[in-house]
Amino acid sequence: MERKVKVAAVSYLNTKPLLYGFREHPVLRNMELTVDYPAKIAGELVEGTVDVGLVPVAIIPKMKESHIISDFCIGAEGPVASVCLFSEVPLQDIKRIYLDYQSRTSVALLKVLVREYWRLDVEFVETTGDYQHLITGTDAALVIGDRALSQRLISSFIYDLAEHWIRFTSLPFVFAAWISNKPLDIKFIQQFNDANAIGLNNIPAVVGENTYGAYDLTVYYTKNISYRLTPSKRQGLTRFLSYLQ
Repeated sequence: MERKVKVAAVSYLNTKPLLYGFREHPVLRNMELTVDYPAKIAGELVEGTVDVGLVPVAIIPKMKESHIISDFCIGAEGPVASVCLFSEVPLQDIKRIYLDYQSRTSVALLKVLVREYWRLDVEFVETTGDYQHLITGTDAALVIGDRALSQRLISSFIYDLAEHWIRFTSLPFVFAAWISNKPLDIKFIQQFNDANAIGLNNIPAVVGENTYGAYDLTVYYTKNISYRLTPSKRQGLTRFLSYLQ
């Protein structure tokens, strides 16, 4: 390869199994890997400053060219645990929802559920930093990633977005996928896929490297997150993207 492929991945706990296999893998010789939060990576992929990103799938309609290059993703076939609407009151009593600035897909999913499934009349409020302390009274918040796992220990009411999407559509959900903004060499893609699989075959080792007190990571990696991009997940992804048109 003439130059290294620039790859960006999410820095959350849920990506650790996918990234585990890259360290000793030959594919690393052909790529530069950086990590950040989802929305930032999505912006870099659209701008072309990176070639591949593990990005929120809501970015796909905004891209001039997009290719899902891997058989692995951040998906869910049941409760995902780390993408939830948190509140102190039942769903129907919520008046305002603070939105997590770190993921466009989770915000888009929440809005689909609010509009199409729950049919709530609520105000959405953008955020830029910490906002979990604002979850009081009839004010709720969408919280994602590691912070959501911690928020589970605090909030009285937890509405898991993946769980409710599945109730709504009978389809699994894909939060993020490995997407490129240009065609890539087939050998690179094959090696990239192989590296992704290594961590999923070594979950105890991944858990051992990432101690976390707020949630059982073995449960998270084996029950909550579903990493294989199956045909049914692709069907769920197509259904979700149809709501974004």
